[in-house]
Amino acid sequence: MERATAFDILPAIDIRGGHVVRLEEGDFARETVFGDDPATIAAAFADAGAAWIHVVDRDGARQGTATGHRGVDGIIAAVGQRLHVEVAGGLRDEAAIRDALTAGAARAVVGTAAIREPGFAGRLVAAHGPGRIAVAIDVRGDRAVGDAWSTSDPGVDALDAIRRLADEGVEVFEVTAIERDGLLSGPNLALYERMIRLGRGAIIASGGIATIADLAAIRALGCAGAIIGRALYTGRISLPEALEVGTG
Repeated sequence: MERATAFDILPAIDIRGGHVVRLEEGDFARETVFGDDPATIAAAFADAGAAWIHVVDRDGARQGTATGHRGVDGIIAAVGQRLHVEVAGGLRDEAAIRDALTAGAARAVVGTAAIREPGFAGRLVAAHGPGRIAVAIDVRGDRAVGDAWSTSDPGVDALDAIRRLADEGVEVFEVTAIERDGLLSGPNLALYERMIRLGRGAIIASGGIATIADLAAIRALGCAGAIIGRALYTGRISLPEALEVGTG
């Protein structure tokens, strides 16, 4: 499989309790269930031509440790030879990241542990290479927060977090505007522009994407890709249309 180089489109599959779900602003009380067979949804994305999918273990994110959920493993088994699967959620120690990559994930996305200790991310990059490790910069206000976006986490300055992590060798940042996530309210272009201006790594945008025009605007800023969730599940965006933005 060749890695897409222009603008990656990453359909999202968030798994909680074996179901495919979408949350609003990361709030577990505001959950919509869109299916009970993650592997089948992943296969549909593969059939539509996706080169990547973004899989989140929501149980692991909430508990602070990867659950080894069969839904994640089932996705890798079903489509891991057809496209790149990146996994996120509760990956807070080196063993969990190693296990995810050994199981067939193309990339592991680390959030809380990397924000709190950039050197942790640096060790992962040294061990696995910069292409297999991404850091989630989940932004509320101007702060990068962890703990499944807990409102009790004060976080750290998001731009400073990217600078420190880039110094450790991180090259891929997945930036979510929490206040937009799951609301189909449009992306926070100003946030992504500030990140891109740092010139410290590839920025993949997430949160609020609702239209093909949103994707085009994100690409025009210079982002390396976009993660799309609710807009795909509700039919606001079709995956083939989104992929045309990525390759056009």
